[in-house]
Amino acid sequence: MDKPKKTPKISQAMVDAYDEYTHLTLDRRSFMDKLAKLAGSGAAAAVIAPMLAANSAQAAVVASDDPRLLTKDVIHSSPSGDMKGYSVRLTDTAEKLPVVVVIHENRGLNDHIRDVSRRMALEGFTVFAPDFLSSAGGTPSDEDKARDLIANLDPNKTIAEGVATISSLKEAKYANGKVGVMGFCWGGGLVNDLAINSPELDAGVAYYGRQPKAEDVAKIKAPLLLHYAGLDTRINAGIDGYRKALTDNGKTFDIEVYEGANHAFNNDTSTARYSKEAADLAWSRTVAFFKKYLS
Repeated sequence: MDKPKKTPKISQAMVDAYDEYTHLTLDRRSFMDKLAKLAGSGAAAAVIAPMLAANSAQAAVVASDDPRLLTKDVIHSSPSGDMKGYSVRLTDTAEKLPVVVVIHENRGLNDHIRDVSRRMALEGFTVFAPDFLSSAGGTPSDEDKARDLIANLDPNKTIAEGVATISSLKEAKYANGKVGVMGFCWGGGLVNDLAINSPELDAGVAYYGRQPKAEDVAKIKAPLLLHYAGLDTRINAGIDGYRKALTDNGKTFDIEVYEGANHAFNNDTSTARYSKEAADLAWSRTVAFFKKYLS
């Protein structure tokens, strides 16, 4: 009888190497070489790499055909041209609900973000998830290609697209006139940018997002909820400066740090980095925050 295979042990150094690969300058070959050294062999690295990455084959928490929801792929106008997106709202209500914009990671508008959008809609919000790679033809299935495309986006154009999206949703016939945004990783950084650039934004939630320049914080009008992973040293280096700028400028904000959690802890398609405890707590705080400021 064959012995069951042991699950490889994933160290923090491996997680950090993956973060360097997906967010900084490490290319895939260098990442795999580094991972092989950390894991002890190329074979072990080949097993561990998919556990660090997001797995699009993971089952959705809320099915795409859930009868409680109306889902639709839509296109709307933006300063850069037509912008694709994913719209979700409750089936059995005629009530005008608050709108939550869900902004994707640097992987683009993938199945995971669509699932997150459906989860948020079931909390009592109308949800729109824009595809910020629309100008490049839309999110590709290849995550490495998606990351490369996002890295080459013009930040000013991306911000303009987000501001226009918020403005258009304020006037949507199925909305109550209040719009919040939530974003993850690259999308978390964009939440901070939109808080600075959109006076119409009513609330923002950033998951482990890059912080803005301190001198721009005075422009923020919306209350913010900022989630950070305790082990995410790259992003967390900017927390103290951001907290000081927000405090000095009298802004309404909450900063939550989830000790022992890694960057991308909310993404349940990534076996190695997902933390159910941190994700569930952050989600409950996010829903309560939106209900407080968007109702």
